[in-house]
Amino acid sequence: MSTFTLYLISLSIILLYTTTVFLLALKKKDNSIIDIAYGAGFIVTAWMLAILKLMTAPLTPYSFLILILITIWGTRLSYRIYQKNKGKPEDFRYKNWRDLWMKKGLPYFLVRAYLQIFVLQGIVISIVLLPFTLSIITSPMTSYWIVLGLIVWCIGFFFEAVGDRQLDRFIKDNNRVGTILKTGLWKYTRHPNYFGESTMWVGIALISLTASSSTIVILSPILITYLLLFVSGIPMLEKKWDGNPEWEEYKKKTSAFFPMPTQEK
Repeated sequence: MSTFTLYLISLSIILLYTTTVFLLALKKKDNSIIDIAYGAGFIVTAWMLAILKLMTAPLTPYSFLILILITIWGTRLSYRIYQKNKGKPEDFRYKNWRDLWMKKGLPYFLVRAYLQIFVLQGIVISIVLLPFTLSIITSPMTSYWIVLGLIVWCIGFFFEAVGDRQLDRFIKDNNRVGTILKTGLWKYTRHPNYFGESTMWVGIALISLTASSSTIVILSPILITYLLLFVSGIPMLEKKWDGNPEWEEYKKKTSAFFPMPTQEK
């Protein structure tokens, strides 16, 4: 099976998945459920590809390792977002889009929401998932790439999981000081969870580097990092804090992405 054919299969699976989520979002009138479905989408697609592979040949050990790492990451992420959003209205980002697009009528809203939120999310997932998709058809790798990739993934998982945990505890703390979390990992980066997610995909890409023809897997961490830094991650999240004096002071002292010592002014 060619690389392109396998990618098309992966893309078809995830688009069927995101279309199903879109129909559910219409019923609930809440497009932000795509955030919950995001991590699960990787799991569903990866396991479907694994099952298709197992029909003809066993998975290699490193393919199975990548599958397990994706499952751990995706399960934690989807469950965490579900717990965070449970019982809450549609996230402000999607609510703003809904209000804007509905001004042009329901048909426009349906097409725009489906393409920009659900189809685009599916395409992103299919590209970020390339390290696993290509690992199915590439030759075995040398062990040091596995070790290096696994170490990098563990570092990323630590930053994302611990960063999220610290943030959740801060939000629930009725005795917290201020409105901005500035301790723990958040003392060294304004977005330890985003840094962690990017780092995890770097680790998975390293594990997947099996042959020169598979270097296309670097598109995975490049894309996810670009989106977090310049599109749907940091810019959208930080925009709502603009003008907050506490935030502006924190922003001056703290690195946006890479963990760095606090810059005392």
